[in-house]
Amino acid sequence: MKWEKLKPPEPDDPMCCCECDIYQYGCCCDCEDLDEAFNRWLRDKPPKSGCQSAVLGAMIDNLEISMIPALVLLPLLLRVAALHYLLGIIILTALPGLVLWYYYATHRKRRRTLFFLTLSLYSLFYMYYLFITEILPRGNVSQLQLCTVTTGMILTVVFLILTKRGPGFVTTSPQEAHSPSQEANKDTRHLNGSTQSAASSSGTLEGLQTTKEALTAKWSRCPMCEIMRPPRAGHCRTCGSCVQRLDHHCIWINSCVGQANHRCFLLTLSVFVLTSLYGISLVLHSLCPRQYLMTALLYCPAVYSQSSTALCFTCAWYSSIITGGLLYLLVAQVLNISFNVTERESQLAVRNKTGQSRLWGLVIDTGEYSRGFCQNWVEFLTMADASVSPRSSLTDLV
Repeated sequence: MKWEKLKPPEPDDPMCCCECDIYQYGCCCDCEDLDEAFNRWLRDKPPKSGCQSAVLGAMIDNLEISMIPALVLLPLLLRVAALHYLLGIIILTALPGLVLWYYYATHRKRRRTLFFLTLSLYSLFYMYYLFITEILPRGNVSQLQLCTVTTGMILTVVFLILTKRGPGFVTTSPQEAHSPSQEANKDTRHLNGSTQSAASSSGTLEGLQTTKEALTAKWSRCPMCEIMRPPRAGHCRTCGSCVQRLDHHCIWINSCVGQANHRCFLLTLSVFVLTSLYGISLVLHSLCPRQYLMTALLYCPAVYSQSSTALCFTCAWYSSIITGGLLYLLVAQVLNISFNVTERESQLAVRNKTGQSRLWGLVIDTGEYSRGFCQNWVEFLTMADASVSPRSSLTDLV
């Protein structure tokens, strides 16, 4: 388990067919027997009409029948936990372990999966459903507060959709990756010709040549994709592709977090955490109006006298556990951005013992790209999709 955690992001182990995006029947890989049998049964049945919806076809192609027991058991477990506070403590404590056990039991060989994304969205809408049906009729929530919670939930889903649009894959062509030295030589001649006509001193020429050599040296060849990739790009074992400024592969959104969607990912985390904290405060204020907000989650008299209030109180605890985990992830992301380091670079620095631990181990400072707190955030907020070839980068420099 320890070696798996510290395993480098670019291994040489072969990929299973279900990990490759270009494999059409990846969801029917033999590593998932249950999904394989169900999906093949659906495909063998002829369609009733000549025109089948593309959305329906995509849903069938990515259907995971093993998700159904988890989605059915979650509300049942929450209702059982609402029967008594001791049951609530036992079930809520064991629930994360049960989820992980079920995931590894049904998806032990599947790396790309909608399990956590489906579970998180289902939990989000289920909590909102209980808020509308149980808390709102009590009359303690105003229309403005309801609009705030609804807007926060909608913005969370919108930012999640924007995050899922793509992390920014490196798409360098194999021809460019095959001859990087020739491209560098062409850029050298182009750079020298433009500089000699415009520069009046040899110092400018030497400075531009040094910049050119530095840019060319940071480009590297991916051993898996066999393409040249820009600085800070990395290969994702789960997606099977190189990502520009790869931060990490997030299992909760079933996608990589890279240069193209890192800002949307941070917005999704921020909006969800703020909305969840605000919703939990409204629930506790409605259930325990005479208690302070900080103590209501620990002690709320007579909350188990009715099944509806007990269920809402249990769901408030369930939401607090999820929000606490995502709050830790949000803090880690903010610290990494403040030090201009990605999660991938932090793991490599820890493995190679080249980074320095800061803030009680919450962040690993590599010192390679950091230019100060303000400049790091300016670079993060203004970064755009990087070029996909060293030639285009050097041409833009001139």
